Amino acid sequence: MKTSNALVLILVLLSINASTEWPTHTVCKEDNLEIHYKSCDPQQDFAFSIDRCSDVATHTFNIRAAMVLRHSIKELYIKVDLIIGGKTVLSYSDTLCEPGHSQLIFCGKKKGEHLYYEGPVTLGIKEIPQGEYTVSARLTNEDHVTVACADFTVKNYLDYY
Repeated sequence: MKTSNALVLILVLLSINASTEWPTHTVCKEDNLEIHYKSCDPQQDFAFSIDRCSDVATHTFNIRAAMVLRHSIKELYIKVDLIIGGKTVLSYSDTLCEPGHSQLIFCGKKKGEHLYYEGPVTLGIKEIPQGEYTVSARLTNEDHVTVACADFTVKNYLDYY
């Protein structure tokens, strides 16, 4: 009896671990703009929010992001893909942290530390594209290990004119 209970427990734990899929979170939802995200890192979810959905239509808006680091950040790289209809139509990559040149306050954080950012983010574009699309963002460290990863689904029908 004890053996069968242990076997059932092991199977349950394995099936939970094998089927981990993070929920889709709503960043904002207004009449003409919806933004949702889902972590694409199978081992970790994170928190992300925007103060006001309508602020996204401006050049700069305030965000909050939080997570516990599973990997240290000596160097940090970002890769962002714009995906429309299942096809990547635009890619962007940049170095955010490197020795002697760090753009972010959390560069140098160690594994296990809490990462929290609250403040402004400026997009390098005047307006976000209209329509429905996915923005996939991946942060990797110097060991090419994923620090954070998310797929943002955007439904934008704002009229800019």
